[in-house]
Amino acid sequence: MRDFHLPGRSAVFANDGLCATSHPLAAQTAISVLKEGGNAMDAAIAGAVLLGLCEPQMTGIGGDCFVLFSPAGSNDVRSLNGSGCAPKNLSASMLRDKGHGRVVKQSVDAITVPGAIDAFCQLNSDWGNKSLAEVLAPAIHYARAGVPVAPRVRLDWNRAVSNLHPSAQPYFTIDGRVPNIGELFYAPKQAEVLERIAKEGRDGFYTGEVAHDIVTSLNALGGVHSLEDFAAQRAFYTDPISISYGDIELFEHPPNGQGATAILLLNILSQFDLGQMDPFGAERAHIEAEATKVAYGLRNEIIADPARCTNLDEMLSPETAKALASRINLKVAQKQNVLLDEMHHKDTIYITVVDKDRMAVSLIYSIFDSFGSGIASEKYGILLQNRGAGFSLKSGHANELIGGNRPMHTIIPAILQKHGQTMMPFGVMGGQYQSTGHARFVTNFVDFGLSPQEAIDAPRSFAEDNILKVERGYAPEVVQSLSDMGHDIVQDMEPIGGAQAIQIHENGVLEGASDPRKDGCALGY
Repeated sequence: MRDFHLPGRSAVFANDGLCATSHPLAAQTAISVLKEGGNAMDAAIAGAVLLGLCEPQMTGIGGDCFVLFSPAGSNDVRSLNGSGCAPKNLSASMLRDKGHGRVVKQSVDAITVPGAIDAFCQLNSDWGNKSLAEVLAPAIHYARAGVPVAPRVRLDWNRAVSNLHPSAQPYFTIDGRVPNIGELFYAPKQAEVLERIAKEGRDGFYTGEVAHDIVTSLNALGGVHSLEDFAAQRAFYTDPISISYGDIELFEHPPNGQGATAILLLNILSQFDLGQMDPFGAERAHIEAEATKVAYGLRNEIIADPARCTNLDEMLSPETAKALASRINLKVAQKQNVLLDEMHHKDTIYITVVDKDRMAVSLIYSIFDSFGSGIASEKYGILLQNRGAGFSLKSGHANELIGGNRPMHTIIPAILQKHGQTMMPFGVMGGQYQSTGHARFVTNFVDFGLSPQEAIDAPRSFAEDNILKVERGYAPEVVQSLSDMGHDIVQDMEPIGGAQAIQIHENGVLEGASDPRKDGCALGY
């Protein structure tokens, strides 16, 4: 239990339904959908689409999503891949011929076909209780009525406004400036698009006037996207991957997401007796940092389009984890040899909902970078993701940019089970950090017995590009010890990621946890 003399956040307990996400309006919308007869899938989609207006620098209908869910009355965990493909007429060789060594993040070449809307339509049709029009109605309302800009959103918006292309500035600034805290952000053109989707389903986005607006806008900037690329976009169901850690089982989304990296990290960390360490001490932070370096090095070589990810079994093998763990020096920080500059980003939303029938949904949704590509369609102002920056331009690489393929993604939802029973959907935002964040949340929960809220509140560190980002929640003597081990410490930075979780207790009570690093909350009824 937390010290009530100190600032902090209590967990939220409820019985009939609960949502945890990064903005209060989205959490409230999800709960309203539940109260009005919708299920967890309806609520998660309604909240997620609204988050594209509450946090437009993080996500939007021009992005991708991945979803894990456990249906009501079942403890099966199912997954849906809502990521989009590179245009058929684009290739790594074309960009190499232009002199590029990587896909430029804020460029038309980085724009992949948005996959989230098709995924939402399919999930609503297959699993929802409410009509698509009912699910989209809250976002349509707020797009016209306006959303007050929250403090963390304003901070991120201000840092990223320079990423906006001239095509996007009229839609995502107010006369060229960043909205102030509490100022209303309006998106009436997005309301028009959402109304088309509500009426026509996926075709309201992937064919007709909306698709034409996007494609002609991109072609005018030199893109090779086609109407056929958009018409062909389809989400698809996949089989989750999992690992047993202690007495729980972690379910992750398979590639092209990086969920396998979280599994690899836990396999590596299981080689060390974490439970005997100080959870907020230097020893644990050092081992986690060194494990991250070796795990992400392998990730960068393997994770790719599902059809090209042929070495997944090697990545998930306990023998691989043991071999990587043997490289870790317990006293000295090692150099991080494999870097992917194009993967630097931190902008994602995550929402989790559990309903009265105990359907559990774990949904993550992103436009990749801050404001994605920065490019918006001319007529409707649809901000487009730059997921293509996740491709490699190296010839023969598993993740090489090939027209029609999906790039490696960093966004990953998760679900925990215990004794075969679904007991916690959770997610961690923060770009590259997400796999490390999943492993840290699980070890906080399993090895150190922290509650979900305590596991989220706990200080974080992250090894990235030969620096160790260390949040100020660590004691100064711990930071000094890490520096003495050879870590190049950085603390002048934004908080590391964000997280949300809902624990389903054995007596059926729901416990929601929400990250204070974001503006959001957990709400239940």
